[in-house]
Amino acid sequence: MVILDGQVVEIKVNLHCDECIRKILKAIKKIEDIETYDVDTQLNKVTVTGNVTDEQVIKVLQKVRKTAVRWDQANQTLFAN
Repeated sequence: MVILDGQVVEIKVNLHCDECIRKILKAIKKIEDIETYDVDTQLNKVTVTGNVTDEQVIKVLQKVRKTAVRWDQANQTLFAN
């Protein structure tokens, strides 16, 4: 797979509380080659831009015990509240 600089990765992840957001931000900041990141608590969406793949971001989020799927697959996956 060829990865382009500035690739945008959008992930659906449950964001229940400030502690969840803190864990997610801490994990995302450790990813190499990211340029920007954003956490949208209203949409439960994490957006990462850089030399990364969706698989890399999902794997990092799963390490902090968060259920994560690609944004374009979010409608196919049920999330428990």
